[in-house]
Amino acid sequence: MAKKAPRRTAERILETTLELFNRFGEPNVSTTAISAELRISPGNLYYHYPAKDELVTALYARYEAEMSGLLDAAVDVRDVDDAWALLHSVLGCIWHHRFLYRDLNDLLSRNRHVETHFGPLLARKSRAVRTMLGGMERSGALRIPAGDLPTVAEHCMMAVTYWLSFEYVRDPRHALEPGNAQAALQRGVQQVLGLLHPYLSGDQRAQLQVLGEHHAPADTA
Repeated sequence: MAKKAPRRTAERILETTLELFNRFGEPNVSTTAISAELRISPGNLYYHYPAKDELVTALYARYEAEMSGLLDAAVDVRDVDDAWALLHSVLGCIWHHRFLYRDLNDLLSRNRHVETHFGPLLARKSRAVRTMLGGMERSGALRIPAGDLPTVAEHCMMAVTYWLSFEYVRDPRHALEPGNAQAALQRGVQQVLGLLHPYLSGDQRAQLQVLGEHHAPADTA
């Protein structure tokens, strides 16, 4: 049986860097630490990524591509079940690249690629939220007065964008650990959909409660 081809060094570097950035925060991880974790020489690392900034840029590009693909599914949202699935995927993508949001303001000030690309992606997210709300309105799942729609959409975007920051300030030492992903995603989705609660039809409000109970993390106490 043929042996599986080893992963390319550049890919291994990105995967390990993402893990370290997520665990310790990008400002706290040096290229020396990354090369040591990979057990490669700093020169080997620099051959593929001559500067730490290039690692951030490459990881952001991966995040942007993944997120863009997820946002396309907004056109298929018709009810809270669809919205729950979409938001869970979107927040899951953010969680997988959580170092970006943990240090977002700092990264925006230091990395030109992130600075110039984050705004357009945020605009795409905003359009996706409006598309999601529009689909739910057309299906009768919710009714939002035209005058309230911009505010509701903006509040949803704020919840999506700063959900992880809120998780972090609640418990800085543990919130972003891998074991807390399920609970964090559950809270994030509920925070966003909770903004729609006053506008949902009666059966959709009931379904939102069912979803919250069904997806609630098991009590490990």
